[in-house]
Amino acid sequence: MDARPDQQPVEEIAAALRNELALDAAGIGTWDWDLVSGTLDWDDRLVAMFAYDGAGFDRTIDGFTARVHHEDRDAVMAGLRHAVNTCGDFGSLYRIVLPGGAVRWISARGRVLCDLDGVATRLLGAAYDVTDQRGDDLGVARVLDAMPAGFYSLTPDWRFAHVNSEAERLLGRSREALIGRVIWEEFPAASDSVFEEGYRRAAGTGEPVSFDAYYPAPLDGWYEVRAWPTADGLSVYFLEVTSRVRAQEQLRRSAERVATVARVSTELAESLDAEVATGQVPRLVVPALADACIVSVLDAHGRPQSVSSWHVEEDCRDLLQRYALARAAALHAIPAVTRTLTTGDVLQLTGEQAVATTPAGEPRTLLAGLAPSAALALPLRGRGRTLGLLSLLYTGDRAPGPEEVATLRDVAERVGMALDNARLYGTQRQLALELQHSMLTAPPEPDHAEVVVRYHPASEAAAVGGDWYDAFLTADGATTLVIGDVAGHDTAAAATMGQLRSLLRGIAIGTGAGPAGVLRDLDRAMELLRLGSLATAAVARLEQTPEEIGCGATRLRWSNAGHPPPLVVHTDGRISVLAVERADLLLGVDPDRERREWVADLERGDTVLLYTDGLVERRREDLDAGQTRLVEALTALSGRPLQELCDLVVEHMVDGRPDDDVALVAVRLHPQDRPRPAAAGPVSVPASVPPDPAG
Repeated sequence: MDARPDQQPVEEIAAALRNELALDAAGIGTWDWDLVSGTLDWDDRLVAMFAYDGAGFDRTIDGFTARVHHEDRDAVMAGLRHAVNTCGDFGSLYRIVLPGGAVRWISARGRVLCDLDGVATRLLGAAYDVTDQRGDDLGVARVLDAMPAGFYSLTPDWRFAHVNSEAERLLGRSREALIGRVIWEEFPAASDSVFEEGYRRAAGTGEPVSFDAYYPAPLDGWYEVRAWPTADGLSVYFLEVTSRVRAQEQLRRSAERVATVARVSTELAESLDAEVATGQVPRLVVPALADACIVSVLDAHGRPQSVSSWHVEEDCRDLLQRYALARAAALHAIPAVTRTLTTGDVLQLTGEQAVATTPAGEPRTLLAGLAPSAALALPLRGRGRTLGLLSLLYTGDRAPGPEEVATLRDVAERVGMALDNARLYGTQRQLALELQHSMLTAPPEPDHAEVVVRYHPASEAAAVGGDWYDAFLTADGATTLVIGDVAGHDTAAAATMGQLRSLLRGIAIGTGAGPAGVLRDLDRAMELLRLGSLATAAVARLEQTPEEIGCGATRLRWSNAGHPPPLVVHTDGRISVLAVERADLLLGVDPDRERREWVADLERGDTVLLYTDGLVERRREDLDAGQTRLVEALTALSGRPLQELCDLVVEHMVDGRPDDDVALVAVRLHPQDRPRPAAAGPVSVPASVPPDPAG
């Protein structure tokens, strides 16, 4: 008959009382160790068992270890540490020494409690005195058989001496079949493994060992093992932890998948070059998500444009790349792949199916040599179009599970969008570069002055900005050099740059004013036209009187509106920085401010260099340091031809990846009493400009 509701509390009280009486009858004491505070609480039975009075036990682990026999102390503490570190169970048979020298044997069992983050917080357990059973083999056997963990002991010659009931169950063998048998013969997979290494280390050093290890079929499981040497051989305590290990492995693989997606995202975000962005993806995907990976990028017509690959085995990488290239030529001849590229569906095949569907000849032969067990293909989709194919191969008994497929979908989507962004960026960059070059025209080449210009857009910009250079001849034949930089790095800055460049040209040619006058009139025009921008600029003009022509001298007249100072590379290798104590204001600040001019004397063979701050400015480095680096570079390169000098200076200063736009204009004066050097190229000047008087 079912108990009535009002009887339930009575039954619970009775059950608790029975448990308490059982503990009393068995002499079992209990403990509760708070691993956070360090407090160790014992009940009265355990305090009495260890011969402490009420005030003698200080409720610490040291109070416990003080009673443990010195020969057993290390093994007991090792077992406790292992239980805490693994959030597992504790079991031990050890001796304690009571005041007066009496030795008692204690059997103890405990279990660790962990929080949601897997951190051990408490250890609960029970212990009882088994001293009276030590002389009775049957009593000891009963204690060991009662253990909820596997236990066996080995003789010094590695034969089973005892096997408890739980060990029989875990090992799948009866104790009768194991007692007296050599462990390495009965369990051959334990030889030359972590089991043998651990057991022999414990026996050889006399120190306990703990480890987790896998034993293959027929056991096919993971085990938590603790072994400690005794006078009779080796005692082994073990638990099956297969479920725990597999759960940990699933968590590890999940974390690895997330980390792989993060690494792919970072790699793609750091480059706007399609080939660079996708070339590293196979190395990031392997081996976390597959044993081999191929990324095939298609051009605008759907034809393979580039192929990158990676294999987990180094010896197979060349074979994989050869297969990837051979397959690329026949990619659209594979119906399953064509469907995937068209529909956007994931293609999943066995290894045999993958080989069978590959076009006959070299592609099929090479794929067969890779011996895949499974294959996967995912389209790389951009904005409404397919831009490539992500192919994965698996070997051995490995095959993609649902989690891997879902992660690879994510990777393919990210790669596809990165390809689309890179192509859009490339198109915009090319258009912007063409626009910039259309505004920055080729310089003139007068008889005895070689002019070289360079422009390099910032690596991370859209290849269009506010930097500009210019070089032109005025009606009297004087060569004018201009360098400028409009604030900003966008199309608005580029538009303003185009206006300022045209205004400055018109003012210089129309008025014939010197550099200071040109900058003054440009500043006023900016205010009248309400351009609303700030800009730096430097204007320099090469001038000669008839007397100067005769003696081979040239004057450089310049004015500077807040721009980096011009440099002169002299024929003897000296570098002159044409800096003044206080530079004039930027353009766009005060149109009524007077502009100043300075004059420097040049000799034939000298080189004048004007440049924007992108050449010398670096993150985490001030302009003075950049200026010093530029002077050092020019000193080392001063004897080079002008074209080579400009290329090497830019390469040295920005290493192909400028943080900001870089523009420069350089002019080298050649002797006027001899023909123009062939290295300077042909003369190129407007027909209306009078010929060089020295000619």
